[in-house]
Amino acid sequence: MTLGPTDTSASPITEARDVCVDFGTPPRTVLENVTIAVQQGEVLAILGPSGCGKSTLLRAMVGLLKVSSGKVLAHGTALEGIHPGVALVFQNFALYPWLTVEQNIAVALNGLGLDAEESRNRIATCIDTVGLEGFEEAYPKELSGGMKQRVGIARALARGPELLCMDEPFSALDVFTAETLRTEVYRLWGGSKSSGGISPTDGKPRQLPSNLKSVMIITHIIEEAVFLADRIVVMGTNPGHIREIIANAIPHPRDYQSREFQEMVQRLHDVIVFEHLPEEPATAPAATVGGVPAMEPVPAASPSQVFGLMQIVRDNGGVMDVFKLDQMTDYDFGHTLAVVKAGEMLDFLDTPKNKVLLTELGRRYLDSDVNARKILFRQQMMKLGTFAFLELMLRQSPKHSLPREVVEEELAIRLSDEEPAKMFHTIVGWGRYGEVFGFEPDEDVFFLEESEQ
Repeated sequence: MTLGPTDTSASPITEARDVCVDFGTPPRTVLENVTIAVQQGEVLAILGPSGCGKSTLLRAMVGLLKVSSGKVLAHGTALEGIHPGVALVFQNFALYPWLTVEQNIAVALNGLGLDAEESRNRIATCIDTVGLEGFEEAYPKELSGGMKQRVGIARALARGPELLCMDEPFSALDVFTAETLRTEVYRLWGGSKSSGGISPTDGKPRQLPSNLKSVMIITHIIEEAVFLADRIVVMGTNPGHIREIIANAIPHPRDYQSREFQEMVQRLHDVIVFEHLPEEPATAPAATVGGVPAMEPVPAASPSQVFGLMQIVRDNGGVMDVFKLDQMTDYDFGHTLAVVKAGEMLDFLDTPKNKVLLTELGRRYLDSDVNARKILFRQQMMKLGTFAFLELMLRQSPKHSLPREVVEEELAIRLSDEEPAKMFHTIVGWGRYGEVFGFEPDEDVFFLEESEQ
């Protein structure tokens, strides 16, 4: 049995032709000359490192993002607005906390014109499909991460899509839960594609409550792409582009330990590594845009952690051995060093040899009231290239705001050795304290605070 494309003569469900996507002013190219189609009857995986534009490509191909040049087609016709046959499963679940499981799934039925009985039947079928029976009246806060994502999958299926798009759907879950759900998606898809609705993994009947023809999944995990996909699109960075498209003919059911599986993993690994290694020594980008300094990593330390550590140093005479300082914190040694580094970047601390020294500026900060502290922190923070660059990006953007995804991609491209999501969380924390940046989690929007500074 094969899960590959079953109708190659049919027009692709969605297709990108020479698509380019630019952000910002002056424009920075995030995707360049990307051409790819999702055929009917396949699982297509888009694989690549953080910052290569995977999520941007998905958004463009379903109509959530307007391309700068090129074309996006739906069944051979230029796509206008959002693709009507697409449903999405998000990384962060995107559930309404005030709605029950059943009500969250019912949201997907808005606008379909179903009568009450048909709606109830479809919701019940979706709940049964993802194994959430008994949790119909539960609220998201009562569910584990894996169960929340099951709700997200059920909600997407309830829409009756022909294309299910999944944007790193398992990355927010622990490894065991992620593997369980990965196998469930594999089983569901197998049931929808095999003759008579028979799952390729257990041979049991499985009927999806939708018109599902294809799946597109975004991932940065090679094994996940090999396990699920019929075709694997490998993307590169700077700007995002397609490096190679590889057909995956490993027979079903797939075994992680099989020779064919391991060989495919190694092949994809070699393709990805070829672009990024050998790595030249990292060099800071030139400060050519508005005289902005080069971006540099920001240690994963909160302002309150920095100030608490500064207070410990002052209480111990203003200078301490770093190892003794570590013993007085609740952090592991690595995090203590990160907090010290953050204070040093702000010029509140200095680190001669193994000592941690409170600077005069640091003393002035600790002696100030809360408002003066914020002003001083903001002044020092904005001397750092990362924050100055992001402020410039936001000031040049419409409404002084950007989607979180765009900011994380910028961080991934310019700070390729760092984890973009973790860096973003740190930047938001610093920006909020300094009243420079804000973040709206419901809309996933990063924005410039227009407070009195």
